[in-house]
Amino acid sequence: MELTLLGTGAPEGLPRADCPCAVCALSVGERARAATALLVDGALLLDLTPGAALAAARAGHSLAGVRQVLLTHPHEGPAVELPPGLPAAGRVPDGRELAVISGHRVRAVPMDGPGTGYEVTGPDGERLLYLPPGGAPAGMGPEAGGVAVVPYDMVVADVLGRPDALARLRAAGAVTVATDVVAVHVDHDAPPGAELDRRLAAAGARSVRDGSTLLVGEYHAVPDLPRRTLVLGGARSGKSVEAERRLEAFPAVEYVATSGTREGDADWAARVSLHRDRRPGSWRTTETCELVPLLAKDGPPLLIDCLALWLTDAMDRAGAWDDAVWEESGRRALRERAAELVAAVRATRRHVVLVSNEVGSGVVPATASGRRFRDELGRLNAAVAAECEHVLLVVAGQALVLRG
Repeated sequence: MELTLLGTGAPEGLPRADCPCAVCALSVGERARAATALLVDGALLLDLTPGAALAAARAGHSLAGVRQVLLTHPHEGPAVELPPGLPAAGRVPDGRELAVISGHRVRAVPMDGPGTGYEVTGPDGERLLYLPPGGAPAGMGPEAGGVAVVPYDMVVADVLGRPDALARLRAAGAVTVATDVVAVHVDHDAPPGAELDRRLAAAGARSVRDGSTLLVGEYHAVPDLPRRTLVLGGARSGKSVEAERRLEAFPAVEYVATSGTREGDADWAARVSLHRDRRPGSWRTTETCELVPLLAKDGPPLLIDCLALWLTDAMDRAGAWDDAVWEESGRRALRERAAELVAAVRATRRHVVLVSNEVGSGVVPATASGRRFRDELGRLNAAVAAECEHVLLVVAGQALVLRG
């Protein structure tokens, strides 16, 4: 089954008309994207967008053989002119199956919002799933009350806008390591180029240019999610958001909060609540500083936020804030505990994303205990980074790749 993407952008296209944002300013030339539309084997057109006939011609195809035109989402604005010779555009009711004269079978997949997803089975049995912008399946697999799911050969979806849709598909077994996940409906939420590719690779997906022709079922290597990732950054740099972004397309993540609780501290409670509200509902939260047992056992991906608070707890336990205790026993006790953590990171078989503060570039602390914390966190960050395949530094919300 051959798939040509006549467009890969959001319904308004990219750049958006009259939008002054930096991403739109950068999305020119080969980075520009028309609204998403898919041409399947020259016979089935999914979504009708302005200039579809011209886009097909630029890609070396014609719309003359199209036997069915299906829409996935409500189209705002004036009606799109139907190219001469094409059948009227329509939508298939949820759950219904349509047989196309070309030999394709199309089943409408219910969404959790406006729009319709389409499961397309080719004459030779290849299976494609196409989801509308902002759409996620309403229910898949036995656990959701549906039927057992056979993995798709290719999924074309709004990966950046709805990463949880991909998580649902993975949880149901509809997306596996062999599924080619292609991101479409690309909007101005992520800078184009290397940053877009990096974010998609973290989700196990890729993007292609407008006019690309793909073969459904053909294998395409996508960088595997690194087993261990360290995300560094200063206060309010966006490091936690970046860490969460790396796992938001995967189900059943265990979020490990090392912050604990602080009675009577309303500001701290508000910070914790903000983090909790931002996380997907399918994630499970564990509040602990006992990280070694978690790293040692099997389970879903871990997101540990953060090592700086873990170190604060470890220094409390070692009495490391007191100069005399530090010299007598605190230094040895703290570094033994840090070595245990580093060894656990090295040995773990789980996918792990760790967050830590980068404190080496700030003001030198005025107290001996403050300088001690800064120095020990620097040592801990360096030791953990040495055990991670991927290391990022987040500055002003921008992720800089240090390793991987």
